[in-house]
Amino acid sequence: MALAQDIMKQTILVVDDTLFNIDLIKAALSGSYFIEAAVNGEMALKIVEEKKPDLILLDIMMPEMDGYEVCKRLKANAATRDIPVIFLTAKSEVADETKGFEHGAVDYITKPVSLPILRARVRTHLALYTAVRQLEEWNLSLERRVSEGIAKIERLDRMRRFFSPAVADALLADQAESYLRARRREIVVIFLDLRGYTAFTEANEPEEVMRVLGELHAGMGELIMAYNGTLERFTGDGMMVFFNAPVEIPDFVIRGVKMAIDMQARIGGDWQRRGYDLAMGIGIAQGLATIGSIGFEGRRDYGAIGSVVNIAARLCGEAKGGQILCCELTMNNIRGQVKAVPVPDLILKGFAQPIKAFEISKNDQWESLVSQR
Repeated sequence: MALAQDIMKQTILVVDDTLFNIDLIKAALSGSYFIEAAVNGEMALKIVEEKKPDLILLDIMMPEMDGYEVCKRLKANAATRDIPVIFLTAKSEVADETKGFEHGAVDYITKPVSLPILRARVRTHLALYTAVRQLEEWNLSLERRVSEGIAKIERLDRMRRFFSPAVADALLADQAESYLRARRREIVVIFLDLRGYTAFTEANEPEEVMRVLGELHAGMGELIMAYNGTLERFTGDGMMVFFNAPVEIPDFVIRGVKMAIDMQARIGGDWQRRGYDLAMGIGIAQGLATIGSIGFEGRRDYGAIGSVVNIAARLCGEAKGGQILCCELTMNNIRGQVKAVPVPDLILKGFAQPIKAFEISKNDQWESLVSQR
């Protein structure tokens, strides 16, 4: 207990060229504080530099360097300017007291010193000094937290350009930069594209075209976020989304298929009522891809590269309005959960061999799968 109390004691430097005065103050204060002593100004400045006392009791009338000069030098040094100085002096004129405050002292006590008054003034100024230092520490801590918070918000904003909020939060918690480095990963890729869009743009005003695109992006974007997909790109009336990167998820295939089903179930009803001949085709493929940050300094995207991306894009191109086509691997991984029927093998651009493809049937399973989201 005594050791803990000693650690908490504050240090007071007494500066006086008369040893009797130093001994008197030591006797009055040493039970509550650590006391350092100096008999001249130069010695006082060295002790302050080494010990950094919490308060200085400073005589004015000393040889070679008086108390005013000592105080002036302390206040000129950034490392010591905030240490409170109380003048203890026989100089009792108002002009002397005024000069002491002008040099930066926090208090001025005339000799002979009243020890009760000295103890009270010391307690008061040490409490004020402690409070000021705590406030400075809190301010610095607050500045750091604000700076860290701003940096985190900026990182989160960058992450949310590509990822759902849940994925973005996970990335921020686990050092996002490591996730953005190139790597190989099995993913499921979903391409979607509007059918009838070109004719629609020719028949309608630009404002209406942008309105419809806004509705498409808002509706599909909401589902991408809800299913924690990664939006790779917008392509006007189309999108590319993939699952299982940058964060791995165990059910990424069925999650992507459910999102596609949900998208088809949601899209287009209002457009048909407004007389717009618009529908959406969707292609889904599963396979290995290289994923990571793509671009140049100042403009980077998070993307996937590989034949799985090309297959999904080509299947989307083959899909009719309202249709979802998937590759054989995807079908094998959703068998028993979603009904998928084979379509004739497809000759896809860029692929030498025909591709086995399957149509995810639109039946009562759609509604049940959507309700499980």
